[in-house]
Amino acid sequence: MMNLIWQQLEMWISSLKSQLSNWKNHTKLFSVIPVPIAGAFVTGVCLSLLFAACTSPNSTNSNLANSSASPVSNTTGAKASIVRFGYQKSVILLKAKGVLEKRLKPEGIGVEWIEFPAGPQLLEAMNIGSIDFGHAGESPPIFAQAAGANLTYIAGIAANPAGSAILVPKNSPIKSVAELKGKKIAFQKGSSAHYLLLQILEKAGLKYSDIQPISLPPADARAAFVKGSIDAWSIWDPFYAAAEKSANARVLIDGKEINRQGGYYLASRKFADNNPQTIKAILEEIKKLEDWSDKHRDEVAATLSPVLGVDLDTMKRATQRKTFGIVPIDEKLIAEQQKVADKYYQLKLIPKQISVRDATLTPQQYAAFSPKI
Repeated sequence: MMNLIWQQLEMWISSLKSQLSNWKNHTKLFSVIPVPIAGAFVTGVCLSLLFAACTSPNSTNSNLANSSASPVSNTTGAKASIVRFGYQKSVILLKAKGVLEKRLKPEGIGVEWIEFPAGPQLLEAMNIGSIDFGHAGESPPIFAQAAGANLTYIAGIAANPAGSAILVPKNSPIKSVAELKGKKIAFQKGSSAHYLLLQILEKAGLKYSDIQPISLPPADARAAFVKGSIDAWSIWDPFYAAAEKSANARVLIDGKEINRQGGYYLASRKFADNNPQTIKAILEEIKKLEDWSDKHRDEVAATLSPVLGVDLDTMKRATQRKTFGIVPIDEKLIAEQQKVADKYYQLKLIPKQISVRDATLTPQQYAAFSPKI
């Protein structure tokens, strides 16, 4: 019996690997997924199947014997008992304050926090079902949607133009954006830093093909910047503030007067459809924390400094220039996001033209989340 089960399992694993490989080639969505995420997904499914196959129908652990057991993931049509929240360091205050746990615990809902280096990786994890909710800049949702991800926009994040910039070494001869022509510029592909770079180049009369784009996540880009293997770096806070303080960086140009677009809170569509009251509670807590943060910037910096391992002065610099707040998804925001999508398609940076509206909900659903955003 066990030999037969193992043979069937090995055949299934081989088939799954083949399907994942083919799917990867078609969508390119796995292009920057960390190997452990994809590996954990396959391993988890395989172990689940093996456990199910090896459990006797009469076992007390059997799903048949325990039909009231809660699902271990949020992929069914039932209300989620845990929110798997993907986050980046820029919103770690939400985690540090513990406000979501306090709000959702009386409802019997827990919160699991999963950190990502940037938005593209976060949304790839959302697409494969590893997280339910998270945030990203304006660009990652577009790349994810173009790759076939079934996500949806939940709320907008206030634009923070002063919180991102293109940096060059202090001793760099580059004094203007025009002098970036032919230079190596690092950024996280498909991130807000990517779009900031596009906007800055366009305003200076340069084409994307005029530079040497280097796609690197923030930590790797910082290392390359310090080493001198790149000429410039497009980045956001708190990485931006830290580089100013300790990476011998000079601001060539920041996002003020250029970057009018904010980021977004997003969810898998299935989670959004099945958990409107949970999302409403999440957004209300986010809004309250954003309003508090706007009036208590030094306290925000003091809270985040030890959590992020960033010195207090650097954290204060990032916090003082930040714009706090969330905004509703409306026609104006959808139109602005469509412009971003169209720009990426024009430059052939995404494989197909997309309609941002396809990744939105109905006005009634948005109103139900929080009409007071």
